[in-house]
Amino acid sequence: MALTAWVNAHYEEQGPVVWLAFALELIAAVTLFFLMALTCADVIGRYFFADAVDGTTELTEMAIAVLVFAEMPVVTWRGGHVVVDILDRWLGSRMIQVLGLVSVLLISGSLYFLAVRIWELAARSIRRGEVTEYLQVPVGYVVEYIAMMSWITAAAMLTYGAYRLITQPRD
Repeated sequence: MALTAWVNAHYEEQGPVVWLAFALELIAAVTLFFLMALTCADVIGRYFFADAVDGTTELTEMAIAVLVFAEMPVVTWRGGHVVVDILDRWLGSRMIQVLGLVSVLLISGSLYFLAVRIWELAARSIRRGEVTEYLQVPVGYVVEYIAMMSWITAAAMLTYGAYRLITQPRD
């Protein structure tokens, strides 16, 4: 089966969004595999050779950041966040839709301005030459990645997330 056919069979998204979802989930999958291999190597090194992998904690922290922020846009446009619907049976479907749109605007705006601040912190970190304690990896680049993924998530919320909210069938 060709890659295009496999992606189209396993992803509900349409158009270029399907390839963005595939790419982000591929990044997350590779990162998760790296974490698994790193943990196995570290445990084997500790218990059988009395020598752990140097910098495992730092690598794990950075890999978790990559993993979480790669999945954040995908979860957002699929509507996979936790939703509390306590008032839904008392509010009409039109009111629920309006509240959903307000939440889309609030969340995407918050993510945008949060990403702006994170980007500023990343620039300051790079300017100061901040590095991790053991491996001396520049911290600013990971923080820049977090800001970029936050912007992508904000855009995903505004575009595809709002589209799904508007087009979902009403009860």
